[in-house]
Amino acid sequence: MTTDPGAPWLIVGLGNPGPDYAMNRHNVGFMVADLLAGRIGGKFKRAGKAQAQVIEGRIGPPGPANRRVILAKPMSYMNLSGGPVTALRDFYKVPTGNIVAVHDELDIDHGVLRLKLGGGDNGHNGLKSMTKAMGADYHRVRFGIGRPPGRMQVADFVLKDFSGAERKELDYFVDRAADAVECLVIEGLERAQSTYNS
Repeated sequence: MTTDPGAPWLIVGLGNPGPDYAMNRHNVGFMVADLLAGRIGGKFKRAGKAQAQVIEGRIGPPGPANRRVILAKPMSYMNLSGGPVTALRDFYKVPTGNIVAVHDELDIDHGVLRLKLGGGDNGHNGLKSMTKAMGADYHRVRFGIGRPPGRMQVADFVLKDFSGAERKELDYFVDRAADAVECLVIEGLERAQSTYNS
């Protein structure tokens, strides 16, 4: 999909607001967004009526590869992410093909990344809400969290904090996911897939 090279990118970390959810597996999108915010050198601020926190900035080297980005964390809770994302898309005039959702993925092993454009929601309520609001033609950076152990319900698993063993490598995996987002925005999907799809 080709889009206007001068158009901004909207990078959306999916998660749930509030300290109770901060270290949940379901909040890894927020973790990646927070790391990217640190790299840009900004602080999240409330985005008017969009029910989201945002930072505007640029990533990439000086010159043609430099990209204007809006980092966003919807504050609507995961299941209602589509409303804030659509409001931001419209406000900043972002083509749908320049939207990146960073989210947890049950069907991929913990810490493994997969990048893609479009596709189904695989039961992920944040993606389901986004797709219902604006169609499926946006990019996804899928952060593997693995399947629940034993008979644990999916909802219980994703709303639990990462385990002690998982946390030992979590910073590394979050850093790698942030690198993948930057590569996607600056160099395109194919290059990002060949580098980060493991």
